[in-house]
Amino acid sequence: MPPRIVGSEVQGMDKHRIIVLVLDSVGVGELPDAADYGDEGSATLPNLAEAVGGLHLPHLEKLGLGNIVPIKGVRPTKACKAAWGKMAEKSPGKDTTTGHWELMGVILDRPFPVYPNGFPEEVISAFEQRIGTKVLGNKPASGTEIIKELGEEHMATGFPIVYTSADSVFQIAAYEEIISVDRLYEIWVIARVLFQGEHGVGTVRDRPFFGEPEAFQRTERRRDFSLAPVKPTILDYLVEAGYAVYGIGKIPDIFAGRGITKAFSAHNNGEVQEAVLEAMDELRDAGLIFANFVDFDTLWGHRNDVQGYARGLEVLDSKLGPILEKLAPSDVLIITADHGCDPTTASTDHSREYVPLLVTSPRLSACIPVGVRQTFADVAASVAQAFGLSWGGPGTSFWGVLASNLE
Repeated sequence: MPPRIVGSEVQGMDKHRIIVLVLDSVGVGELPDAADYGDEGSATLPNLAEAVGGLHLPHLEKLGLGNIVPIKGVRPTKACKAAWGKMAEKSPGKDTTTGHWELMGVILDRPFPVYPNGFPEEVISAFEQRIGTKVLGNKPASGTEIIKELGEEHMATGFPIVYTSADSVFQIAAYEEIISVDRLYEIWVIARVLFQGEHGVGTVRDRPFFGEPEAFQRTERRRDFSLAPVKPTILDYLVEAGYAVYGIGKIPDIFAGRGITKAFSAHNNGEVQEAVLEAMDELRDAGLIFANFVDFDTLWGHRNDVQGYARGLEVLDSKLGPILEKLAPSDVLIITADHGCDPTTASTDHSREYVPLLVTSPRLSACIPVGVRQTFADVAASVAQAFGLSWGGPGTSFWGVLASNLE
């Protein structure tokens, strides 16, 4: 069990809950090395706001979102009740797994492998041998476009569709009445076992779909199977110290179930918000609630749907109201992101960006700039200090400045 910190660092808040909300892909501007990733000029939130003539985000505005970067329609304010800033990603890459792992204290020294020309023949042959059938595709593609292209052939042959993207991901698509969801999950597990070591992609993802040709639709029964984190995360530390850790939406999958004491199923932003409220009702003692709002990335960012992304942000802002109202006096809410996915650019892939950082509590009495953080892992370091845990991992805690302004 990690040793506890004894003294004033916890500031008497030994019964608090911390709630971390990741707004998937809501970046706030290109990182200095964005050009190395083909992402020069990407700025998901500012560019989006400009493209739609301004965003209406009153809850996020009151927390200080407009203080971080200029966002049309979101005013800066000196009267916010939050600590605010932005964080740089220190790990190489720009994928979901890398971003979430770094938030929880694991910085990678090399990126997960990517396959811009599809997967090597020896890997695909081994996969086909293990599942007992050929595959279709094996190339980078948009998920909606590849099922439009190959869906009918898949239905005729029964061969699953395999594809990737600019991210480190092995995706398997299948029509639910051709390959059952249960069988697709079996294939998904086979792929995860195969893709290790040199070909250890960050995520293996199944993509069931249904419908008619020219109108295929992906279902919400997708699952992600990430590698287990290469080092202990703050989630592991919390569980070892006896704290509850509730993972909502795709969080348990991203961490391969490790460091999670209870998983809450949620397939879209609305379900995630409901699950957060349910978790807050259930968790009455100290612990961590960790949620990912997936729709920004999946539904709108990757599809360059500017209007959908903007509407989704405004709906999300309204859904923050009940969460903020339910915060107990000693609770702390952290709002951030894991990467960008600028829908206003030609690319449909993730973008290498800073992410926002907003930290609030009902007891917070000030509007506190915490600057540009050098790694997402500052969240992990801060959570560790908040719970009185010794933390040997990366990151610099912002908990001290936050705790000193708690009434």
